[in-house]
Amino acid sequence: MANLSSFRTIRDIHSAFESKKLSPVELTQEYLAAAKKSQTGAYLTFCDDLALKQARTAEDLILKHGGVPRDEFPLCGIPLGIKDNLTMDGVKTTCASKMLETYVAPYTATCVSRLEKAGAVTLGKLNLDEFAMGGSNENSAFGPVRHPTHPDRVPGGSSGGSAAAVKADLCFASLGSDTGGSIRLPASYCGVVGIKPTYGRVSRFGLVAFASSLDQVGPFARSVEDAALLMDVMSGYDPLDSTSIHQEKLNTVAATRLPTDWSKVRIGVPQEYFVGGLAPAVDRSIQSSLKWFEKQGAKLVPISLPHTQYAVAVYYIVAVSEASSNLARFDGIRFGQRPAASDQAKDLNDFYMKSRSLFGSEVKRRIILGTFALSSGYSEAYFKRACQVRRKIVDDFTQAFEKVDLIVGPVSPTTAFKLGEKNSDPLKMYLNDIFTIPANLAGLPALSVPCGTDEEGLPIGLHLMAAPFQENRLISAAHAFQNGFES
Repeated sequence: MANLSSFRTIRDIHSAFESKKLSPVELTQEYLAAAKKSQTGAYLTFCDDLALKQARTAEDLILKHGGVPRDEFPLCGIPLGIKDNLTMDGVKTTCASKMLETYVAPYTATCVSRLEKAGAVTLGKLNLDEFAMGGSNENSAFGPVRHPTHPDRVPGGSSGGSAAAVKADLCFASLGSDTGGSIRLPASYCGVVGIKPTYGRVSRFGLVAFASSLDQVGPFARSVEDAALLMDVMSGYDPLDSTSIHQEKLNTVAATRLPTDWSKVRIGVPQEYFVGGLAPAVDRSIQSSLKWFEKQGAKLVPISLPHTQYAVAVYYIVAVSEASSNLARFDGIRFGQRPAASDQAKDLNDFYMKSRSLFGSEVKRRIILGTFALSSGYSEAYFKRACQVRRKIVDDFTQAFEKVDLIVGPVSPTTAFKLGEKNSDPLKMYLNDIFTIPANLAGLPALSVPCGTDEEGLPIGLHLMAAPFQENRLISAAHAFQNGFES
């Protein structure tokens, strides 16, 4: 029996394959067994037959090549979990909603397809906040995800299942989606690495849309280098996604292997990110991290992002407006379940009320808010104004990156909170995303890397942001930090 926690990197697993201490099939069976015994609630669907078939293919490749063919199949035999808002051909895609409880996708998301072509093994679909709407993973229609080391706490959301599964050794790496911090927040809470790429860097084809101008797919892993490898495999232009951008093939793994000349690195420290409400343990960890960068020779540059104070308000107008539009298709006619009660509807309005009652309370709340913000007489006052302020936020970052190479700060004001603690106050829950939302509004690449723990042993994440399409710079700095920083 393999000790799953002993494998820290993909290189460790590939070495075990080549030394014949372990086979891809054995590893896959171990992860599936561990995941099925787990009480975290991280998985919604298991893909046993598919996973074992892919593992046997990986074994054949290793036998045929006399070792792991890393150049052609860099993820050969690596077990992954997939957030359940990414489609997989022939596999249920529920978005953790009763609305899609029985939906089986007829095609595979581009990002998932690219990982599978690189040799990855897909173990199953991971739990999330319903339709990716939430910051705690308590909004799933099939039960919450529990924190992997503190079961009375939340893992963060909406990609809580993806982060918890990696931390709890229920898969080796995973995919999530990030609309306002939904990769970076759970990565911070659970103590793993989570990357949100530049908007347009990774295809959104096959991602069930929440807010189309904000959503991005990204990886979770224990190490920056492994997360970077998944990024490299997934990235690249996709003609199936109209927002996909032509860029040179990403090679961030190579960037992690180059020494960093810290004397040329300027790190921006936004004054708006160090304000009241920051937990003392979080503040201490971030300050220690900044001192580490300074000791390496980097220059800390105080900067201002003056429109940060409007980011949460802008986000929760833009995001809910786009959500109300995207989710209009789930009506029991075009897409979605049709409950028996809807067959007894008196008229079309009654039919919609009955069929859309399958949505959970958070999804309903956002649809209502978004419909109001887009309604006649209010769209100019709310949605148009929010888009104008969003442009100001983008301009803040454009000006800042003329002076600095990276921006560093906290991911969240606090560590993981207790289950149910913020359910009665949605606004308090929304404010958890105050530091992560701006990167989505501006389309920037950003990541969370562990930088310490609080008094109760709860992880704290360091937030790094870079200018658009500067993933190499971002990941190189994060890799050096993870391997050199001692919390």
